[in-house]
Amino acid sequence: MISAKIIADSISEDGIRITTMSLIYPRFIHAEFMTHRVFSRNASSSRAEPVLKHIERIEKEPAMPVYWGSNKPGMQAGDEVEDKQYAQVLWLIAKDNAVKLARALNKQNVHKQIVNRVLEPFSHINVVVTSTEWENFFNLRCHKDAQPEIKELADKMRMAKSVSSPQIVKIGEWHLPYVQELEKSKYNLPTLLAASTARCARVSYLKHDGAEPKIEEDIKLFERLCMGNPIHASPSEHQATPLSDKSDKSNNFTGWLQHRELLDIAV
Repeated sequence: MISAKIIADSISEDGIRITTMSLIYPRFIHAEFMTHRVFSRNASSSRAEPVLKHIERIEKEPAMPVYWGSNKPGMQAGDEVEDKQYAQVLWLIAKDNAVKLARALNKQNVHKQIVNRVLEPFSHINVVVTSTEWENFFNLRCHKDAQPEIKELADKMRMAKSVSSPQIVKIGEWHLPYVQELEKSKYNLPTLLAASTARCARVSYLKHDGAEPKIEEDIKLFERLCMGNPIHASPSEHQATPLSDKSDKSNNFTGWLQHRELLDIAV
C-alpha cells in the first residue's frame, strides 16, 4: 500500500509552484524520506494510535518489501531471490511474532509509545508533505538505484504531480491544504489559516476519516499547537502565499511566504 494523492496544488503568477500531497508508505523507508530538507511534512505517530487499533491495521495490510533482492556488496540488491514466496512467508512470520509480543506488552499495561515500536517494521505511515522544490527528490528517488519501496513512492508522487493542474494564486491569496472552496468564501483568512494548520496536524493521529471538518475544533487545536506551551508549529508550514520576488526564500520554500514565518515561531 504505497500511494500519493494531491491535496492542494497552487502556482504563483511568477510561475512558482507549491504542492501538498498526502502519502502512505512503509514506515521502514521514512528515515530516507526525512533526509529531504526542502520538504515540510507531518506524519502519523506511533505514540498516538492505540495498540489494538495499530495491530488491526497491520493485520489487515502489513507493510512489506516490494522487491525481494538478493544479497551482494553495496547498497543496491541483486536480482530477486529464487524463492520469493518463502521470503514473504518469513517476513509475515516476523510480523506475527511482533504482534504477539505487542499484545503481551499491552497486557502488561506498557504504554503504546513503547509497544507500537515493536510493530514499526510492519507498519505504514501517513504523511502530508508540502514543497516548492521536487526535482532533486525525483532525480534521486525515481532512480533505478534507489531502494525499491521509496522508488515506487517517488514514481507515484511524480505521476500525481504531472497530471495535476495547479490553481493560480495571486499575492495576498493563500495555498490552503484541506480547506474547501466553500469555506474560503465563508470564513476570514485567520480562521482559514488556523483550520488548514489544524487539519495538517491531524495526520499525526490519523483523523482524516471523511468526517465533516468543524471550524471550532480546528481553531482550538491551532491555538493549542501554535500558541500553547510547548509549541508544535510544524503544521503551520504547509500554508503559503506568493512572495513579490520569486527568488526570495521563506524558510524551506522558494517564492512563497510560509505561514509559520508569520507566526514568529522558530523553525
